[in-house]
Amino acid sequence: MSRTTISEPGDARMPNDEQNGNDGDPGQDTGGTRETGGTGGTEETEGVGGVEGAGDADGRREGPRQVLSWIALVVAVGAGALLSVGAFLGVYVRPTSDDWCALWKARDMGVLGITSDFYRTQNGRVTNAFLTGLLYSDDMRGPKLLPAFLILTLGTGLFLLARTALRASGRSAEPPTVPLVAATALVTALLFFAGTRSYQVLLWAPATISHTLPSVIGAWTVLGAVRAARSGVRWARAAAVGAALLVGVALGMLGEPFALVAGVFSATVGVLCLPRFGWTRDRYVSTWCAAACLGLLTGLVLLYTSPGARWRRAQHPPEPLSAASVGETFRDWWRLWQAIGGQWAYLGALAVGVLLGLALSARQESGSRQKSDSRQESDSRQESDSAHRDAPTPPSRALFRVAVLLPPPLIGLASLGVVFGLRSGYGDTGWTYGRTWTSFLLPLLIALCAYGAWGGRLLGRHLSVTRRPAGRAAVLVAVGTVAVGSTAALVQPVHALTTSTVVRSVAWDRQNARIRGEVAAGAREVAYRPLLIGGLTEPLFASSYERDWAAQCTATYYGVHRIHRP
Repeated sequence: MSRTTISEPGDARMPNDEQNGNDGDPGQDTGGTRETGGTGGTEETEGVGGVEGAGDADGRREGPRQVLSWIALVVAVGAGALLSVGAFLGVYVRPTSDDWCALWKARDMGVLGITSDFYRTQNGRVTNAFLTGLLYSDDMRGPKLLPAFLILTLGTGLFLLARTALRASGRSAEPPTVPLVAATALVTALLFFAGTRSYQVLLWAPATISHTLPSVIGAWTVLGAVRAARSGVRWARAAAVGAALLVGVALGMLGEPFALVAGVFSATVGVLCLPRFGWTRDRYVSTWCAAACLGLLTGLVLLYTSPGARWRRAQHPPEPLSAASVGETFRDWWRLWQAIGGQWAYLGALAVGVLLGLALSARQESGSRQKSDSRQESDSRQESDSAHRDAPTPPSRALFRVAVLLPPPLIGLASLGVVFGLRSGYGDTGWTYGRTWTSFLLPLLIALCAYGAWGGRLLGRHLSVTRRPAGRAAVLVAVGTVAVGSTAALVQPVHALTTSTVVRSVAWDRQNARIRGEVAAGAREVAYRPLLIGGLTEPLFASSYERDWAAQCTATYYGVHRIHRP
């Protein structure tokens, strides 16, 4: 881990007596009395004035940097506090909807039994079933710990990926830690709390296994591939390619939306990184992306051809492809992006990216001055040139333009594919399943943060060259207001999520104690009052008990024949 820096340590100025050389030492002759005509006195005055001017310039630069660091610290602390609340809410998670079926199947069938059941009779998601069996093997302990695990692993993975990318770009040897933590924390908080289904995205295990966990696995898989590439070791690269294939197969049988999004990005990056375009020196990136795509495709084929998937399609036959259905898909896609665009808090990802870019610009400017001062004092030009040759080479302009222009159409295309799949599987309301949006919302937030960092770095360089302190202050006020405001906007949904989760847990515990007492007394039918949360299905929702799968799973979990309303 890199050191935490509230202000830039390289900009600490020396005391005035050290800056002015020997001017303050009475034991040294300044030469003023030896020069004729007062020339020496004039030169001495000009030197002192120049040093004082440089000190004043350093002071003017140091002030905005400290303000930037404090703004980033406020954002990091605020987002971190919200994420801590979300992680702690896992303690209050109680069964609902699919939880009831997962609980009794994991208890009665075991991990392998529930995996076979998913493959043969449910949906074919083998990886999903295996993880579900592991998670629910100790009743609700696993689902209670899962939110904290997701927050920690996703936030850490994004931080390490961002730091690795900034180091590899050659723009900053050591990225500023506090703005980087603020960026990753706010992006993670926006992903979990800014959407329409926060409970499902973070706290409801069946949804997080299918749609949130794949993003975590994908981030760490990419991080491993990058580390293998930078190591230069052949066996490490071969292991990374093999891991991409295996992880791709597992992800293909974990959740279809993420497999589609990951396939679109992997295929695009694999084609662009072919050596023939001159942006890479070997085929490692293309080979890794090809292995990932092959794994994802294999997993999807295994899922689609499974008996469980065929049974599910028979229960909900997809409508035939036609011009009308394609038009409806585009309308659903447009409504989805209207819903996302209506949440202004997502602009916080862009704003915190600008803060990071400004910090990078300040760090680079400070490093340039330090290197210049060091060369003047030690006259070590050869060492500086050698270090410059060893530094990472910035990407070419053509590659940079491609990296800037490609994310929006790729995200749009991937989200359109997700909407098409949701409409095929769930009908007209499929696009409203906000838990599935995570697959393309995370790339969107990362892209917004990256665009902000790029723009902030350019803006910081421009303001540094033009020496406009008023402009720098205005930028900090505007960007800081959006970033802090975006963080503050998440307080209300987190508060609502906390209230609903805790209140339901208390009511559920009371009802669970009563039901278990009645079962222990020999009751074969018990009363159950539905406790709705997160827009999810509760037992006794259907018009007939035979069609009420949630009620049947609840009865099996408690070991009774039937449940009914009070």
